[in-house]
Amino acid sequence: MDSSKYQVGYFPVDKKYKKWVDKDHIEKPPVWCSVDMRDGNQSLVIPMSLEEKLEFYKVLLEVGFKEIEVGFPAASETEYEFLRTLIDNNMIPEDVTVQVLTQCREHIIRKTFDACKGAPSAIIHFYNSVSVAQREQVFKKSKEEIKQIAVDGAKLVKKLAGEYEGNFRFEYSPESFTGTEPEYALEVCNAVLDVLEPSADNNVIINLPVTVEMSLPHVYASQVEYMSENLKYREFVTLSLHPHNDRGTGVADTELALLAGADRVEGTLFGNGERTGNVDIITLALNMYSHGVDPKLDFSNMNYLVEKYERCTRMRVYERAPYAGALVFAAFSGSHQDAIAKGMKYRTKNKLHEWNVPYIPIDPKDIGRTYDADVIRVNSQSGKGGIGYLLEQSFGYNLPQKMREHFSYLCKNISDHEHKELKPDEVFDIFVNNYLNLDSGIEITDFDFMRENEAVKINITFMRNGEETELEAEGNGSLSAINNALSEYTGEDYTLQVFTQHSMQGQGSHSVAASYIGLETQNGTMFWGAGTDTDVITASTKALFSAFYNMTKGDVE
Repeated sequence: MDSSKYQVGYFPVDKKYKKWVDKDHIEKPPVWCSVDMRDGNQSLVIPMSLEEKLEFYKVLLEVGFKEIEVGFPAASETEYEFLRTLIDNNMIPEDVTVQVLTQCREHIIRKTFDACKGAPSAIIHFYNSVSVAQREQVFKKSKEEIKQIAVDGAKLVKKLAGEYEGNFRFEYSPESFTGTEPEYALEVCNAVLDVLEPSADNNVIINLPVTVEMSLPHVYASQVEYMSENLKYREFVTLSLHPHNDRGTGVADTELALLAGADRVEGTLFGNGERTGNVDIITLALNMYSHGVDPKLDFSNMNYLVEKYERCTRMRVYERAPYAGALVFAAFSGSHQDAIAKGMKYRTKNKLHEWNVPYIPIDPKDIGRTYDADVIRVNSQSGKGGIGYLLEQSFGYNLPQKMREHFSYLCKNISDHEHKELKPDEVFDIFVNNYLNLDSGIEITDFDFMRENEAVKINITFMRNGEETELEAEGNGSLSAINNALSEYTGEDYTLQVFTQHSMQGQGSHSVAASYIGLETQNGTMFWGAGTDTDVITASTKALFSAFYNMTKGDVE
């Protein structure tokens, strides 16, 4: 590798263009324009068919895009037919504008207007490349000649807009803006604006594409601020961004450029586009959302959007892609899970509206995800807090702390030995098989309680292997009396160390009690059991017998 072959290919502006530095956050959403149907589509190995484009177009409408670039109709029969289908079948809502792309070449511009004839609202997006590399290596033209291409294109689109049926706006892009001298890009854009004559009734879009990322994001932001402050007719011009992601900083480019004065963003839902892609609108929009700014786009059913995108484009959303990835809210680490579980409980207990749960920037439910399946995920790295939280949230069992720790080790060991993640149902099965309502081989066939002063006496009959034994015992409560009777009956020496109980569901006589018991042997080892029943004494007895079974048979895994 020889880094000396790479020289700075961008052109910083005067250091005074840095007002964006003093801004802390984006205060309002930009105008969003999806270019999934054009820039995204042209980057696919197999471009979308007409049917797939129509399906994906409807998804974009559902999300709430008001501007959608539908294609390069002069370059492809499918794209021409797609646009005509939208127009001829009245598929463009009144509040939506379609956008089409065309080079500044006369025959291409004319074919573009043919495709747009009768459009209720359309943006004619024309462009030519103005960068040093393109001027010198591709077109071999001077600055004046390149500027004239843009001016001639502006004159033609203005002329044809008056001749064709339809409602047209104009957008101009100095392609490869990031590799162009800023003062020259400004000169070309202002020359185009002089032709198009922006006004209150004729808003014109000037788009500054990051055709190739060449600089750190702050350099682009200052370039955008320079253009914003020096463009003619600025109050009647919408300043637009079209960032690509060659350096992996497309989102940062866009966010800083919005602070620098841009009004509009062109991008794709999941960042699909040429080379490393376009800017990811989902990430941008939900970044704003996490700061309390409504992006005016609906991502409340992210799984639906991912499914549609993957089916129509044959691309895949990376599992760790911000917000949309299958694993972006997943916590496997024990310390992360514990913090999340405590944060969730804190939020519920204090009835908080504001979202401030550790490790999770937005509420997964806001985009259609669930806490049990998407947040707390169980593998060999998981901890007691997360596993216990999953069991409680998904199945209603709130284990005492020490039992939760014991249960977590069971789950982690199984995950480690089988080299897999445990799904919620598998976690529940481990709980049931190892703790819940276990058969100890001992039954209670009859019992009768009597209270004498502070003590509870019991006459109880046990049966094991078909043989009944009746005896008496006492304790400081019903469960204590049953436990002391069991100890006397079996001759086992242990201490009932932990007993907790809670209601799981329903109200009154229909509620189900869940009981948890920890028995400690003389060497300090704890054995756990759980029981459920509509009767609280029966539930606690089942928990006692389950723990007793584990104590006398050893831990069952």
